[in-house]
Formats: sequence, C-alpha cells, structure tokens
Amino acid sequence: MIRPAALVVTLALAAAACGPGAESPKRPPLAQKWLNRADASYKAGDFDDAKTSVEEGLRIAPRDPELRTLGGRLALARLDFPSALHMTDGLSTSDAHAVRGRAHWYAGELDGAAEELEAMLADPSVKDPWARDVARLARKGNGRHPFAMEGGVVALVQMPEAGSALIVPCELEGEQVLTMVATGSAEVVVDSSSRSDPSWVSLRFADRIEVRDVPALTQDLSGLSRVLGAPIKALLGVNLLRHIHATFDRRGGQFIVRLAEPPSPPTASRLPIYYARGGGMMVRMQIAPREDGASIFYVDSSQPYSLVMQDALWRKAGVDVAQLVPSTILPNSRAGRLPSLKLGGMDFPSVPALALGSVTEHAPNLDIDLGGIVGAGLLEAFRVTFADDGRAVWMEPDPTMNEPTTIPEHPPLLTPDPLPPVGATPAKKP
Repeated sequence: MIRPAALVVTLALAAAACGPGAESPKRPPLAQKWLNRADASYKAGDFDDAKTSVEEGLRIAPRDPELRTLGGRLALARLDFPSALHMTDGLSTSDAHAVRGRAHWYAGELDGAAEELEAMLADPSVKDPWARDVARLARKGNGRHPFAMEGGVVALVQMPEAGSALIVPCELEGEQVLTMVATGSAEVVVDSSSRSDPSWVSLRFADRIEVRDVPALTQDLSGLSRVLGAPIKALLGVNLLRHIHATFDRRGGQFIVRLAEPPSPPTASRLPIYYARGGGMMVRMQIAPREDGASIFYVDSSQPYSLVMQDALWRKAGVDVAQLVPSTILPNSRAGRLPSLKLGGMDFPSVPALALGSVTEHAPNLDIDLGGIVGAGLLEAFRVTFADDGRAVWMEPDPTMNEPTTIPEHPPLLTPDPLPPVGATPAKKP
C-alpha cells in the first residue's frame, strides 16, 4: 500500500519527468529523435534540415503538438503562412496562438491576427509588446487593405550621402521626411515625437507610388537622428520592403519601389532569406570551408558596421581570437579579418569584421542561436532586390562600380580601427 506522502512524491517525480525537454511517454522513441534533431537544426538556423526532420517525425506521430508547433515556426521563418496555419490548426497553446497570429498578420488577415494574438496575450505568462500593439492595430484596421499600392509602375528615389546608412526621403502622411531602411525591424516604425500610438499611415515615394494602409509602430528615434546628424522620422521594416518589391543600392544612391516583382538581374546571385518569427531578416552564410561552416546571421541594415560574429564562430573559421585587436566600434568588441566569406554564389577573401563574446544584446531575443549580425557596411557593397515576396533577395555587384565588389574596410560613419591581417601579432596597448 502506498502511503499518501509517498504518493505525493511519486506524482511530483512523474510531473518533473514530463517537464520541458523530457521525452513524452506518448511519443514514439523514433519520433522523439526526429523532434530532437529538428529542434537542434532550427536553433542552429539550418531550416532545411529542421523541415525535413519535422516531416519525418510527423510521419510517425502525425498529431504530435510539439512537432506541429515547431513545423509552424519553421513555416513562419519561410513566410509560408498557409502551412503555419495548417500545422498548428486545433492547437490551443500560447505558442500555437503566436504562430497563427503572426501568420494571419503577415498574410494581411487582420481579424484572424487580432483573435489569435489576443488569445496568446490572455496567458499571464506571455509578455509581448509587439503582439499587444499589433493586435490593437488589427482591431482598428477594419476595412483596410494593408500595403495597398497605387500610382506609377516604378518609383526611383535618390538616396542622400550618409556613409553606409540607407537613408530614403519620402512622404509620410503628406509630410516630407527622411526614413531609414531597417531590415532588422519587422514593421514600419515611426518616431514617437510625431505620434504616440501605433497607427495606420500612408507613404509616398518620389511622388510616383503611394502605399496606403501601412501599419506603423512607434519608437523614440532621436538617438539614431543624433548619430546620423539628420532627423530620421521612420524606419522602413521588412514587412513593407517585401510588399513594395524594393531595391536598395547604397553605392548607386538609389531606392526603388515597384508595383510588381521585377525579373531577375542578369549578374545577380539569389540568396534565400528567412525571418525571425516572420519578422526580422536572417540569412545563412558560409564562414569556413568545412561542410559545417554555415551559420545563421541576423541582418540589421540600421547598423553601420559590416559584420559582427561570436568568438566561437571566429574559431570555427580558423582564426585565433587572441590575435584580434580592441575596437571602438562596439563596446567590448575586437577587430580582425575573416579568411573567407561565402554569400550566395559569391566568395570574398580577407573580410573585415568584429568579434564579440556574445551578440545577444545587439539582436532581438530570438529562439535561434545567431552566429552574428550583418550590418549596412556589408550590404552597401551590393545592389539588393527583394524577390519571391521576400523569400529571397537578388544580390549583384553594384552596376555603377567599375572595380570588383569588395566588402568595405570600415563603416564610413565611424572612426576606423586597425585591422591586422590574419596571423598577425596584435598591437600592444599603450
């Protein structure tokens, strides 16, 4: 006979065994192995392998909620909104509501977005300011058609000189303003000095194309304005950029808006793009010649540096981090050169970059282990065009350049740091 106290201990141990990370007693062992592999690949940014692993696991356990939820998150990263909704259909967890809410939102389905995000926020353990603001916007968006475009076929905006910064003049609600391309932002963000609450706005480019019913969140952009020495009134996030089939070309000084997707450029390399929770832009890059040398990077065009990487990734690339020199570009960072970098079909030798012990404080809180962050200093070497509704970009050496494309030595807005060649002895501190 089991005593009451012993029964309590037994139940507590059983509950602990079923906690996060434990194998589900109802999940077949082989399905568990596929789930473990899918989860590890997802966190490493290997979305192709994660997708294959989820599919294999679901062949064995087709109704497994964890496999289905992970499948929904993978679909979001690929902007496959129907699959994200299908994978999580019938699941009532906060994670499933989050996947469906984002899928509805980025697909322009406002009622569904509001319902799912509100259901997620009803969980006291969930704190998500983005979901709170977007749910309110979705409720206020009755009758709106997000990112409706009218006017000409193409609008070409001349970008002012601003170092590596992607500054775009346009009209915001009829007012001439300066904005910045911000691939690390999911949404358009308007300076809180002009409006205090999230709202629906309109943007007009080169007096040729107007984009109406644009959802916009708010943020204090005064710090960014001080750094650039110009009043930045809005950030152009990727949810807008992919809808307007944008091209940005820093060296050519052009920002292009189109009503329809253009044909592929003749000399461009196609680069698959992924999105953190359907929002911020991510890309896989090869930083070592080995087969396991590819890592996932967050792409944040609002940052002036070329590239910042975790120390562990520098070691994987064959660089002794003790040889890197202190840098003033980022706090606690060091500067050096990567022996090689492969981006799409293009290879670059001796790439200047920064090293940090961790990049987490410089990127959003994600469920993916980032290898580093790509900034505007790298993007400015290319003409970049959004393709396949944002699921890829065309990257081409800037057509205005006669010399071969190279990664910029230093961010033009910042004081250069010394960059030693790979294998050099670091300079001694004075």
